[in-house]
Amino acid sequence: MECAVVIPARYQSSRFPGKPLVNILGKPMIQHVWERCSAAVGAENVYVATDNDKIYEVCNAFGAKVIMTSSECLTGTDRLAEANLQLDCDFIINVQGDEPLIEPDDIRTVIAKYKEQPNTVVNAMCAIYSEDEFRSFTVPKVVVSKTGNLLYMSRSPIPVTKNNEYTFGYKQVCIYAFSKEHLVFFASHKEKTKIEQVEDIEILRFIENDIPVQMIEVPSSSIAVDTPGDVQRVIMRMQN
Repeated sequence: MECAVVIPARYQSSRFPGKPLVNILGKPMIQHVWERCSAAVGAENVYVATDNDKIYEVCNAFGAKVIMTSSECLTGTDRLAEANLQLDCDFIINVQGDEPLIEPDDIRTVIAKYKEQPNTVVNAMCAIYSEDEFRSFTVPKVVVSKTGNLLYMSRSPIPVTKNNEYTFGYKQVCIYAFSKEHLVFFASHKEKTKIEQVEDIEILRFIENDIPVQMIEVPSSSIAVDTPGDVQRVIMRMQN
């Protein structure tokens, strides 16, 4: 099975415009992500997918392969689907461009899981140990079945007791595996589904269409850069 890692990157983020190019210890954030993906699978198998000329120029300068996509993509997964029209891989690993601390081992874990269960949508998750993170609306929380099938994902704190008490939780780690067929399906829907729109979590498009998603637990807890305030947290983690 032919596989590539694709990092979707857009300049116009509603909460943090231009964030793929934000400087983190002397490098644009997208370069940190690309380097970690390259450590996992080799630079020759890693691509950045973007619709922005600035991102293209910066990525090209540090040696990344770049695929230009349209500005009509609703989500990163739509951008992947468009990129794979050029790549024509059997499956694609999506690593979000705002995860500069993503662990190469976690990427390899998702790839191995997909190869065990081909044609399955696979997404990573890890345990939450902080109630502040559990209550944060920038962190997608995950609820799974006993066998790891995704039941629901939400920015709201789930699961909670009837008294709104935190007992445990898991959060999404933004590494996904999609088959070519799943990407074609995703792109064929030109509008976000109802719950996907409300939660702003694209993986819900599969759940709402009765396509199962297999969650796999990884040990790492990355820090996604969702707002400018997250950059300093990433810098502190890197320095430590």
